[in-house]
Amino acid sequence: MAQVWVGVDAGKQTHHAVAVDIAGRVLCSTRVANDQQAIAELIDRVGISDEVVWAVDLVGCETALLRAMLAVAGHRVVYVPGRTVKTMAAGFAGEAKTDARDAVVIAHTARMRHDFLPVEAPTELIAKLALLVAHRADLVEDWVRTVNRLRRLMLGISPGLERTLTFTNIAALVLISAYQTPEQIRDAGREQLIAHLRRHRAVHAAKVADQALAAAVEQDLILPGQDTAAALAGELATHLLQLHQRMKNTDKAIEAVFAAHPQARIIRSLPGMGPLAAAEFIVAVGDLSTFASADHLAAYAGLAPVARDSGKRTGNLRRPQRYNRRLRHVFYMSALSTLRIDGPNQDYYQRKRAEGRKHQQALIALARRGVNVLWALLRDNRCFQVQPPSMATA
Repeated sequence: MAQVWVGVDAGKQTHHAVAVDIAGRVLCSTRVANDQQAIAELIDRVGISDEVVWAVDLVGCETALLRAMLAVAGHRVVYVPGRTVKTMAAGFAGEAKTDARDAVVIAHTARMRHDFLPVEAPTELIAKLALLVAHRADLVEDWVRTVNRLRRLMLGISPGLERTLTFTNIAALVLISAYQTPEQIRDAGREQLIAHLRRHRAVHAAKVADQALAAAVEQDLILPGQDTAAALAGELATHLLQLHQRMKNTDKAIEAVFAAHPQARIIRSLPGMGPLAAAEFIVAVGDLSTFASADHLAAYAGLAPVARDSGKRTGNLRRPQRYNRRLRHVFYMSALSTLRIDGPNQDYYQRKRAEGRKHQQALIALARRGVNVLWALLRDNRCFQVQPPSMATA
């Protein structure tokens, strides 16, 4: 049984570590630089023992060095979510918000509770996937932000063009990268627009050109600042085309890395589990042996409702407050994508709707079912089949 708990309030440049014993006495409180020598000295000071448990409030790049060194030293590490730290802090004396106080709260929380998930050192494959998935998420955020900026600029040039063209469509971006104003589009003419689009391998070139010309004909008034807005819109459209190519390259890299996972074929065999969703699942779960059952995994994904009873009101089930939002999103989107094709998932969804469930409730039930199925597939090390194997061959 653990006798010492070390709470670490992590930061980019420095961490604050506080060690407490089983009686809750503070053994040491120190600030440590986020570099190898300083962390090694802290580990030596605490000592290497099965009776020591480390608790961190961040599991990102900020604590990568610390967690790697603790793994090499053989220490146990658990993750205490920031939401839990904030809630627990109200139970300690004082109202100050300092790194030292937060570290004390983290240490005592780990001492009093034993249900926190352990933090394992990621394998090289999972580390690569985590970086690629996070990078793709950044690209998507940049894409959404830039599309909104482009739409706003186009409103200042031609509301008709902004309304007609879809700026998440590659053909529309190819057109706007060269022709932004109604006058430019009219002067170019249909044949030149189509030639430009086809030269850049845009699909539905004639349709997009006709839509742009129809909108351009309706406005002959030049709005104030149009030239500047047009130049900026062209730059944003070009940037979006580059972002699209970068996302495609990142998707290929994710798929290539994920293919090396020993259970890649099994995870991908689940209906609705595409390459990106499968990679996000691996990043969120890590080592599946951490979860004792499918119910445990479902709870971690926020798909196992918890009771919210009060007085005479019983049987109220709500989504848990502590869960992995990325993992919930994976199973939710996986379930949603299977509704477009005929099969057992669509039949299950329709059965839940017939029982009186709303769309969201039926979809969550389908996502929960996906957790059970994927858990069984990974446990048995077999791919998904519409007809389950017989007991004789299972």
